[in-house]
Formats: sequence, structure tokens, C-alpha cells
Amino acid sequence: MSTLLEAFARSWAGATPEEFDARVREWTRTVRDPRFGVPYVELVYRPMLELFDFLRAGGFRVFVCSGGGRDFVRVFAEDVWGILKENIIGSAAAYTYSGGRIVRSCELLGGLDLGPGKPEHIFAHTGRLPAFAGGNADVDIEMLRSAAFALLVRHDDDQREYAYTEGAEASLATAEQLGWTVVSMKSDWVTLF
Repeated sequence: MSTLLEAFARSWAGATPEEFDARVREWTRTVRDPRFGVPYVELVYRPMLELFDFLRAGGFRVFVCSGGGRDFVRVFAEDVWGILKENIIGSAAAYTYSGGRIVRSCELLGGLDLGPGKPEHIFAHTGRLPAFAGGNADVDIEMLRSAAFALLVRHDDDQREYAYTEGAEASLATAEQLGWTVVSMKSDWVTLF
């Protein structure tokens, strides 16, 4: 884990936010999913976007808590998901301010946003634990436990998407034990993207 933490913190050290954002935007325009042949940002789950709209209509603030790089997700969050950059929580490099500019440092800010790191990051960012949380893997168990209402998405549709229930065995068992709502992509979602 320490090697992963070090590598994550080192990636793009010294880059300004604008430089980092430009590289991510280039990636979103050029890299395509090998199976579907479209940019990854076109493979956004429609039910997820509908849920975001439903929650906003009910007066909820919507945040995304990603185990991946916060700054990477922030680049396309507003355009693709309709989520403000400041509402993205995730593993992140620390920044330093020097010589009139802000740059990514070699340090990781607050550890990885996985497992117990998720509710820790959520609380550090918002000052609250979630009223509602949705997840899809074992690294989401602690976040789902910390929420008043938990939703677990089961990626079990290998025809319209990628089935990857490996890495979710413990979360599925915990969902059954604690009575979380489990949604099957195969059985419950008419449209994926």
C-alpha cells in the first residue's frame, strides 16, 4: 500500500491545476473503451444521472466520492455528470503555493479514499456523514455503513456492460446482512448508458 501511496502522490508533481486539467481533457477526447469504441466519458450510467437529478429535486446536495483521483474526476464532473468540482471527493495530491502559483506536491492529502478512507474523506470535506450513499465494491463498505441509506449496485451485466462482481463479494454479503438496497444492472436497469 505504501508503494501505491507514493506513486499516486508523485504523479504529476509540480504541475499546475491548469496543466493537469489539460492532460485529463486530452485523455477524455482521445482514449476510447476497447469494447465499445467510444470515449469513456460517453459510458456514463444513465440511471446514475437520473438519481442525481432526483436527489437534487428533493433538495439534496450531491457529491461523488471516488477511490480514484479526485482531480482527474473533477475535470469532467461538471460537464458529464453535472456535479460541481468542489463536490468531488477522492484521493488527492496535496498542493503547495510558491512563486505566485499553486502546484501539485509529492504528498498525498489525507490518504487513499478507499475503505475507511471514504467516510473519513467525506466527513473532512463536508463536515457530515452521508444521508444516502451508493457504491459498487468492497472498498465502499465503510462509506455505505456510514450512510443513513445505502444502495449497492451489482455489476452483473456482461452483455451491455462489464460484469465485475469479483471484488464485491464482501459488499454483497454485508448488504444482505444489513438490509441495504441492491440494484442489479442486468435485471433492474432498462438503459445503462
